[in-house]
Amino acid sequence: MRQYNEECGVFGVFGNSDTDVALTTYHGLYALQHRGQESCGIVICRDRSFNMHVDMGLVSEVFTKNVLASLGQGNMAVGHVRYSVTGSNTRQNAQPMVFKHLKGNLALAHNGNLTNAKELRQQLELSGAVFHTTSDTELIGYIIIQERLRSKSIEEAVTRAMAHFDGAYSLVIMSPQKLIAVRDPHGLRPLCFGKTPDGRYVIASESCALDAVGARLEREVDPGEVIVFSPDGVNYIRTHCGEAKPSLCIFEYIYFARPDSVIDGVHVHEARKKAGALLAIEHPVQADVVIGVPDSGIDAAIGYSHQSGIRYDIGLIKNKYIGRSFIVPQQSERENVVKLKLNVVADAVAGKRVVLVDDSIVRGTTMKQLIGMLREAGATEVHVRVSAPPFLNPCFYGTDIDSRRELIAYHATVPEIAQIIGADSLGYLELDHVTYIARGNSPGAGYCTACFSGNYPTKINDMQDKASLEKLTAST
Repeated sequence: MRQYNEECGVFGVFGNSDTDVALTTYHGLYALQHRGQESCGIVICRDRSFNMHVDMGLVSEVFTKNVLASLGQGNMAVGHVRYSVTGSNTRQNAQPMVFKHLKGNLALAHNGNLTNAKELRQQLELSGAVFHTTSDTELIGYIIIQERLRSKSIEEAVTRAMAHFDGAYSLVIMSPQKLIAVRDPHGLRPLCFGKTPDGRYVIASESCALDAVGARLEREVDPGEVIVFSPDGVNYIRTHCGEAKPSLCIFEYIYFARPDSVIDGVHVHEARKKAGALLAIEHPVQADVVIGVPDSGIDAAIGYSHQSGIRYDIGLIKNKYIGRSFIVPQQSERENVVKLKLNVVADAVAGKRVVLVDDSIVRGTTMKQLIGMLREAGATEVHVRVSAPPFLNPCFYGTDIDSRRELIAYHATVPEIAQIIGADSLGYLELDHVTYIARGNSPGAGYCTACFSGNYPTKINDMQDKASLEKLTAST
């Protein structure tokens, strides 16, 4: 259970006849709710006209039966769930965003973060551009529209626009006739597509959303690939494929993705169990029970238990009606939320030596509270095992950890962290082994581990916090 924020979720559906695409998109977004809980939106297309609804809140709160009915039917739709990475948490930054221009409307949903957003915005404003949001999604849309005015098709414009972008972006783009999936050349954020039994194509950040709407997973969108779904069929554009080394964020397997998703042919649940098994090999300990921190720590705890032979039990119960602690803005409020969100099963830990497995430690305050709660419930020892390496570096590709000042592992050694959080021992997954969880014994290739290693796969410009575009606007 962590206290930092993740990226967003995108969804799209395309068919050749009008159906209830709004409801399909609602179901897809509901399955992706874990990727963003601040705002959400749906845009549908019918007879080349767009109908949209976006608002702050959860999918179930924003899209009532009346709202879904008001969207009507259409032949395609695009949807989004958002956590704000670049740009503040306001309705004006909610997605999908709709752009109106001479060659037709454009709806855009974006997962990721442009590392050159500040530079691009300065360039565009100097050339006369006027922006209505502080999100890098508007930058993407603006540049696509610029390229559209000198391109023969929307897909050509999108392909040309990609040359302007640095960083992470998985996009679903809807024009009046086409639905387009786009993934950056590094493939930093996941994106896949599938097909329903009635012949509709579905694009989603994760395969769990395809499952939710009855679509069969076809494959991942390859890094750098542009896939166009239109009445003429499916067109695969690979102009930017192979431009960069594939670098999927390894944290998708450790935490971001739902455990029932499949990414690049790897089952997320199995990857997390493998992380736990590696932890048991790297950091064995004499104990009576293994427990996991809900939700993503549970799979790793099962793996630790299987490998070590120490019994697994449910030691922490999560209140499913409280959102993730990251939606609480102040640190003091986060700390108060922990006891409301998680409760100890005293019978499972009382009088026992406990192995507590979690996916990461960022600031350390939540873990310290959990250990205190376990000791209050009667645990005689608490040994913490983390299914990721120490979090040492900021991430510029879709989380809001944008500096080292918040990272406890950057300021303290492992023994010092153990003392700070009150653990009897502390063990992290070895950096050299982290990519094993996704590709067996093939280390290193194909994954971004920058938050652990500091080896960023893209150029990092003068990045600031997620409010950098607000600050840029205020200074002009």
